[in-house]
Amino acid sequence: MKKQTIFELIHMMDQLTNNMIIKWNKMFEENLGISHILVLSYLKENGKSRPSDIARALGLTPPSLTHLSEKLVQKELATRVVDDEDRRIIYLAITNKGVEMVHTAHEKGKTLRTNLFETLSEEERQQLLTIYEKLNHSLEK
Repeated sequence: MKKQTIFELIHMMDQLTNNMIIKWNKMFEENLGISHILVLSYLKENGKSRPSDIARALGLTPPSLTHLSEKLVQKELATRVVDDEDRRIIYLAITNKGVEMVHTAHEKGKTLRTNLFETLSEEERQQLLTIYEKLNHSLEK
């Protein structure tokens, strides 16, 4: 494959991702970004966690996670929990309000993706599915 073609593919993938994030942010209307929802989703799936573990898992820097978690705590979507045995250890935990926020964010994302993929014909969707499966398989090697 020509290098220019690879560059164009990567650029188009990035452009689609960026446009989807922008559209999602407009639909979501909660004054939270994707990173906030990723942190909440992590907490929903993994339970209370140390900020350093969350940062590592999501590929964020510790200062970025500190900033994100501050806003989540301020909005009562997450809480800080002190370890019972070692008070120096502080965990971040999701609240019920945070769980609801994750659900809302996922629903908005689902609506966005449904609308996006409806612009493709059935044949195009099948081709895209085949391409995604092939790309995912190559990453698993």
